[in-house]
Amino acid sequence: MRKPGVSKTRESILKFIPDFIDQRGYSPTVRDIVKGCQLSSTAVVQHHLNVLEKAGFIHRDPEVFRSIQLVEKDIIAVPLLGTVAAGQPIPVPDSNSWTSTPEESLKLPRDLVGGRDNIYALRVKGMSMIDALIADGDIVVMESAQNMEDGEMAAVWLKEEQEVTLKKLYREPGRLRLQPANEQMKPIYVKPENVELQGKVVAVLRKLNR
Repeated sequence: MRKPGVSKTRESILKFIPDFIDQRGYSPTVRDIVKGCQLSSTAVVQHHLNVLEKAGFIHRDPEVFRSIQLVEKDIIAVPLLGTVAAGQPIPVPDSNSWTSTPEESLKLPRDLVGGRDNIYALRVKGMSMIDALIADGDIVVMESAQNMEDGEMAAVWLKEEQEVTLKKLYREPGRLRLQPANEQMKPIYVKPENVELQGKVVAVLRKLNR
């Protein structure tokens, strides 16, 4: 199906680019596109590439030869920022329980996180959330948030202990209950002023062959 607002010629170019990259391992030149799409001149190709780039379908680096790349509009890059404990809280060196520089960037479907902003990912250590289908080694996709509803799964920073943990959050008179999703583990009770909410879980990723 043709992309909305994209002419037949530009659709042909958009199809040619990834096919060329798959076959050759590098991006096509303008002359490659002239030949591959049977167009009349390099000027014609440049015009179509300019339109596609302006519309956000491709990206080019003017300082790099063979730099034409498709922009994956339905994919977003989510930084993997470190580890969170689903078990006993993990001691960490500062109030950022993960590093500010990502370990890697995960490419995820935009539909997985909806229209949310401030999305990041954490690797899970421990089995306290196993009944919520979050196991040791899974990756949780988080939305930065300082407010959330009772029962939502939160990454919680415990200020006095200098530790972070992943639990379900419940408000009780004069305290917060951090509830594991594991019948064999007891909840953690903390004072509200000792807690800083780092984010809430919006998705879980699991490698079945790990």
